[in-house]
Amino acid sequence: MSPKDNRDNLRTGGEILVDCLKINGVEKVFCVPGESYLAALDAFHDVPEIQLVVCRQESGAAMMADAHARLTGTPGVCFVTRGPGATNASAGLHIAYQDSTPLILLIGQIARDHTEREAFQEIDFRRMFGEMAKWVGQIDDEARVAEYLSHAFHRAQAGRPGPVVLALPEDMLKARAAPATITKAAEIQAHPGADDLQALSDLLGNAKRPLAILGGSGWDVQSCIDFRAFAEAFEIPTAVTFRCQDRIDNMSPSYCGDLGVGQNPKLKARIGAADLLLVVGPRMGEMTTGGYSLLDIPNPEQTFVHVHQGAEEIGRVYQPDLGINAGMKNIAKALRALAPQKPAWSDWCTSARDDYLTWTVPPEIPGAVQMGEIMTWLNERLPEYTILCNGAGNFAAWANRFYRYRGYGTILGPTSGSMGFGVPAGVAAKLTFPERPVVVFAGDGDFLMTGQEFGTAVQHGANIIVLVGNNSMYGTIRMHQERDYPGRISGTELINPDFAAYAEAFGGHGGIVEKTEDFAAAFEAAASAGKPAIIEIRIDPDAVSPMATLSGLRKAALKKGK
Repeated sequence: MSPKDNRDNLRTGGEILVDCLKINGVEKVFCVPGESYLAALDAFHDVPEIQLVVCRQESGAAMMADAHARLTGTPGVCFVTRGPGATNASAGLHIAYQDSTPLILLIGQIARDHTEREAFQEIDFRRMFGEMAKWVGQIDDEARVAEYLSHAFHRAQAGRPGPVVLALPEDMLKARAAPATITKAAEIQAHPGADDLQALSDLLGNAKRPLAILGGSGWDVQSCIDFRAFAEAFEIPTAVTFRCQDRIDNMSPSYCGDLGVGQNPKLKARIGAADLLLVVGPRMGEMTTGGYSLLDIPNPEQTFVHVHQGAEEIGRVYQPDLGINAGMKNIAKALRALAPQKPAWSDWCTSARDDYLTWTVPPEIPGAVQMGEIMTWLNERLPEYTILCNGAGNFAAWANRFYRYRGYGTILGPTSGSMGFGVPAGVAAKLTFPERPVVVFAGDGDFLMTGQEFGTAVQHGANIIVLVGNNSMYGTIRMHQERDYPGRISGTELINPDFAAYAEAFGGHGGIVEKTEDFAAAFEAAASAGKPAIIEIRIDPDAVSPMATLSGLRKAALKKGK
């Protein structure tokens, strides 16, 4: 009998699973194929509505699923094989956990009757992913596939969003059962209560120097518009957390910068001088708070209002004067509806904005390539709906500090600080929104963590433009090395390929920029190439960051006697 003969009205576990993905509105599944889930791969063959994006390595697949989820607001789905496939995918799972991204990682697993024998590639995923996911389950009964999938989609989106993991024994995927009927999982966000809003309104009425801090997940275009309207009506200066610059239009008179790596000293001082902090969305983690030094623990000196989707996050580190458990869409709508008060702090907001504008004047750096001038050109050239992606490393500072993000869904960067995120995120972004320009910022070390996914871009026609800053080193680590162990170079040098030739070897477009005036023509050629492109930007190794040089760091460290 053909495996597709369904005269008994039974379906395989793999078919039921794919049906459940379709019911939940999944349009793309990012995967690396494996023999442990062949029955599910076969089921995808009959569901063309779901695009299988075949990737080159599981970390890239998981990062793509994460980026897709951020842009769509729905859980991203990644499918990998057991053992090595799952361990590779853990890099993307960790990003999703720390970034509060709804993601479902599906893992082919050994057959049920092989467990506890250390079978080929056997891993107990409950133990492996216990601290990296909201929930880890294994479907040992094909009749319960729909139940587990429903649970997974609800769990990934509920409260503080995050990743869930489902292990799928290969014999379960082949076994047949009567399909259960489920409906699409709904996102459920908490609403702020009337008492909460009145208490917040009262605190604003008594404030003299309020400041808002935005971040976290759960936002969408409308909620960002709503919060901007509130901030501008109340003239509240608004900062964002690490790599969350798109939560408020950077052209807004209320926007005053980001609390990430290398924070503006004037913004840090302003937070210290504020008498009311309205924190909406972020957890206020290590990167945002400068190693937990920005605010007193557990009781900040400022009146502290903390709004978060997950009730368990409120009071976790900082005890709030007012804690509000609410989803971002609901709190932003409610804040916009508050009756504007005549603010007593207009000059406070204006000066915060002026500090931001001064801080983002691009500096001059050593060498023939001036990245500041390139950033100015990109700000003028790129449409406001362009998506910028980055991984981790000093090269990302140019995109994080000097670019003007003008709407939600225009920045994709890992708040977990994971290298290699930019290229996979760019591929997912272009496949999700093919009509929007997508530009990836990557250092040379960062790019080569997941550079093979450029092949995925070519295969699937994701015409991204990757800017690779090449200084032949792990720049961030070298920077710290020169600061703490001046002149003692160890483990940070790199030998790199010709990145333009690398692009062309995959069938993409390649270009090289060795001086500032070459960039515009190189970028326009890449944009009009009709294929994915890499532009290698050769940076003077001394220009290790926008604000520091290796020689300067070494000199200062030696002077201190390190």
